Amino acid sequence: MPNSVGIIIVDDHALVREGLKNILKAQSGINVLGMAENGLEAVRLCKRLNPDVVLMDLSMPVKSGVQAIQELAKDGVRIKLLALTAHVDAEHVFLALDAGASGYVLKNSTSEELVMAIRTVMEGKVYLAPGISAEVAKGFLKKRYTDGCEKLDTLTNREREIFKNILSGYKNREIGDILIISVKTVEKHRANLMKKLGLRSIAELKAYGEELASREIFL
Repeated sequence: MPNSVGIIIVDDHALVREGLKNILKAQSGINVLGMAENGLEAVRLCKRLNPDVVLMDLSMPVKSGVQAIQELAKDGVRIKLLALTAHVDAEHVFLALDAGASGYVLKNSTSEELVMAIRTVMEGKVYLAPGISAEVAKGFLKKRYTDGCEKLDTLTNREREIFKNILSGYKNREIGDILIISVKTVEKHRANLMKKLGLRSIAELKAYGEELASREIFL
């Protein structure tokens, strides 16, 4: 994880934005780069400032947080998208994760939980707030597993090699060195395999790999 994590805060309520900014400014190693009040502003700001993490409210005017997450994830940006919301129901959790969010944190979380969520997604893991039912998380992974398992056979041998190395924790450059291919080629294969499996983020790819391993299905 970098020494300083750049954050963008996105919420349609100024009071919430300012409150979050004050909480995060007090944290060591976290730098608030900017704030936006809707999904459209968020996408533009992300492309300009290239943050490490975005705290994204889901329900906003002009462009919702879910739409913004989906657009950013689809563009392949290397930003951790952390849904920040008051909704605890399965539908909203599924929408956010399916759009490409790396985590789901509740607005009634403590400052310690918020910082933990940021650090968790920065480590490439999926964060789900304690208030989210374990069954909801399992349901999402099961859906991803069921949808993706049928598509495993469509992966080429090279794509499977890339997948296995990602799950082993190797970065693109390291994978390129191992397989004796360029970083650009690694990125191309990674994009192809994620598209085939219907996955929108590395966090989803790793969660899917863990689900396969738990069922003793190996690449």
